[in-house]
Amino acid sequence: MPIKVLMNEGRELRLRMTGESHTTLQLFRSRLNDSKDVEYSNYFQNHPDLDEPELYLRTVKGKSAEKVFKSLCSGISKDFSKLKL
Repeated sequence: MPIKVLMNEGRELRLRMTGESHTTLQLFRSRLNDSKDVEYSNYFQNHPDLDEPELYLRTVKGKSAEKVFKSLCSGISKDFSKLKL
């Protein structure tokens, strides 16, 4: 999943996720909002055929948005690696 960093300013992070849909972004948004380190998280998709979706996250004071996001990605990866089909 190609990710372009649009903004990385300490507590705030905005990412463009190329080729992803509401399903993937909802997974990130719901897990981020469940975290005690996150103040606010949401995703935005303007026109589904013309624009790539963006994920925004703002952490609580004292937490790095980049570190919180990387930790979340590790957790999701571990969860999916445990799947047995």
